Amino acid sequence: MAKPARHVFVCSQNRPAGHPRGSCGQKGCSEVVDELMQQWQQRQCFAQVLVTPSGCIGPCSMGPNILVYPEGVMYSNVTKADVSEIFDAHLLGGNPIERLKAPADIW
Repeated sequence: MAKPARHVFVCSQNRPAGHPRGSCGQKGCSEVVDELMQQWQQRQCFAQVLVTPSGCIGPCSMGPNILVYPEGVMYSNVTKADVSEIFDAHLLGGNPIERLKAPADIW
């Protein structure tokens, strides 16, 4: 496998209900993970992008969260509807999406 240009980590943490930090799982991360995987497969961009569901990657209150390397860009409050734009603009186009970036005091 060739080294991909970008590696995407998408939080799939699912803490128990009532946990003080909450979790991306309680905020719809499964839909975001499913959409990322579906679009990754549909676009056949396996050599350019690697998608990895992960445990907690940060600010649970801002989830679902996605972290893109090598840039180190974190997107917060991501919805299923945002995934196409993330693929088109950032993952394949190289242009991070400002409106989805986690606030500077968070990341």
